[in-house]
Amino acid sequence: MANAPSAGLAAADPRVRALAAQVTESREQDIPLLLLKLKGILNSASLGCEESKKIKQDIYDYDLTQYCLLVLRQDHSRLRGGWATAAQLAEILSHCCVGLEVKEDPEEFYKKFLPSAIDNLLVLGRRLQARFIRAIEDEEKQDFLHWFQTVTDAICWLFCGHVQLAACVLQNDRFLQLLITDDVETAMIMMSVLHKILRVNSSVLLQVDEETLHSVLDELIYKLSSTTNPVIGNAATKLLLLVAKFCKQLVKLLTARYKGLKGLLSKQWTGKGFDRDLSQLLDLLYLEQSNGKGEMQRQHQAACIIQAMWRGFQTRKRLKKLPQAVTTLQRSFRAKREQELHLKKQKEDEALKLQMQLQRERAMRLFRERQLAVLEIIHASQVNKYMEEMEGKSALTIQRFWRGYRARRNFHQQRQCLKEYKAAVIIQRAACKFLEKQRRRRLLSPWKDPKGLTDEQRLALQQKVDDYIKLHPASQMSEEMSKELHMQAQEKLAQFLLRSRLDQRAAQRRETLLAQVNTDVELLMNAPGLAESTEKDLDVFVSRSIPVATKARQSHNTMMKYTRWPWWKKLGDEFVEDDVIPDDALNAELGTLFVSGRKSF
Repeated sequence: MANAPSAGLAAADPRVRALAAQVTESREQDIPLLLLKLKGILNSASLGCEESKKIKQDIYDYDLTQYCLLVLRQDHSRLRGGWATAAQLAEILSHCCVGLEVKEDPEEFYKKFLPSAIDNLLVLGRRLQARFIRAIEDEEKQDFLHWFQTVTDAICWLFCGHVQLAACVLQNDRFLQLLITDDVETAMIMMSVLHKILRVNSSVLLQVDEETLHSVLDELIYKLSSTTNPVIGNAATKLLLLVAKFCKQLVKLLTARYKGLKGLLSKQWTGKGFDRDLSQLLDLLYLEQSNGKGEMQRQHQAACIIQAMWRGFQTRKRLKKLPQAVTTLQRSFRAKREQELHLKKQKEDEALKLQMQLQRERAMRLFRERQLAVLEIIHASQVNKYMEEMEGKSALTIQRFWRGYRARRNFHQQRQCLKEYKAAVIIQRAACKFLEKQRRRRLLSPWKDPKGLTDEQRLALQQKVDDYIKLHPASQMSEEMSKELHMQAQEKLAQFLLRSRLDQRAAQRRETLLAQVNTDVELLMNAPGLAESTEKDLDVFVSRSIPVATKARQSHNTMMKYTRWPWWKKLGDEFVEDDVIPDDALNAELGTLFVSGRKSF
């Protein structure tokens, strides 16, 4: 693509030629950064001199401007350099095109290349404007606003150098999209671009089609009627004044198309800081109105009636759509707020992680410094002893925390199991009561006497009994064997009665113990914490029997001494659970443990 004409190949600038060769041989993603070198080449020559024109001609001949044009169409959020590179390329393209006099095939340059450049610049401006509006952070918004300003300046520089492009810019749909915005900053920039267009070519509004003209004027009038910002009002008033001064034909259009414009300007924008421009615009409008005052009064009354009907229709329409609009607004607001909260939380989490890491490093450094200081103070012969003591204390701390954690975990697990067990007992009790009631309600079936046998049936049954006795004769048993069998039966019956009595007592004892355990567990679970306990709460767990209370206190002291033993005394209990108390230390405590004012069995 970068093949210069053979006539000017030898006289071409070596820097342009070398850059064209690099662009041709480079990858697509590296081209935007290489094209930025054109800025240095252009700045090396004075603006307007023959050397500058020669450099621009070489850049165009080597198709580097075509490369810039193609790059502007791409999505720069995925390219190297990002949107900053795109804004610089837009500025470079405008400078390359202004002051360039194409001698070979000028129609392609003026009719195709320049309108395409304007279109690509407007596309880039539209993308930057959209990202500026969606940006949340202030620094990001300032960057996008700066790049948007750079692109609009490039557009202004381009149509100032080529006046025929003013109408091309104004008729482009993307220019109207950029102008039709509620954002104050970008709206001011676009109105300044429109102001420069009117300054460069005052009759440009008469050259465009009627639809474009009405769209531009409608947007200016809308900005005057929908906002109270004096900056927007001042810019829109100046544009309308400029239109009325340069294009006398448009004054009649303003007075005829916008009947309430004079009232809007005089009521809403008087005393806002630009009264001079406002009074001039009103004078021009009233002067045009005085020419056909009678007709305009009649039209004004008709317009008022139509506007009243239209406003009523619009109001009713907006009221119908109000719930949906409120829902949409709330959804967008909540999404934006959630995004802001997410970013804020993410920053706080990162700051907290960094702070915790710094504190951990500082604590480790202080600990090591203290160890070094202690080692310097302690005599060499006492170092081993000191290290053993430190290891013992560390082991005790680790064991204490681990046992506490395991005890809390077991307590929570047992608590959940106990709740499930109680729930199962309640369900079973209710089910048993229900089944018992069903059995009680069930009526006994009435007694029915068996039917009597006939003589034939009785004879047949007697015959069957006799046949069975003949086939199975009874064995003869002596009197001594009968007595012995009777004695064995009596002994077994006595053993059964004795065992059933013992089983009944054991069952009663288990039920009593279970009731007491359930009561004690409920008291322990419902007991307040140590910080909230009172003397009344303590009385519930204190026995009135002095021997029992003394034995419980001794058991408690024994358990506390055992838990405070050093680790080297517990070396034999390494594989014993912490919940198991040694028999030699607590051999009698469990038998006399007292909870809730009663002695356990």
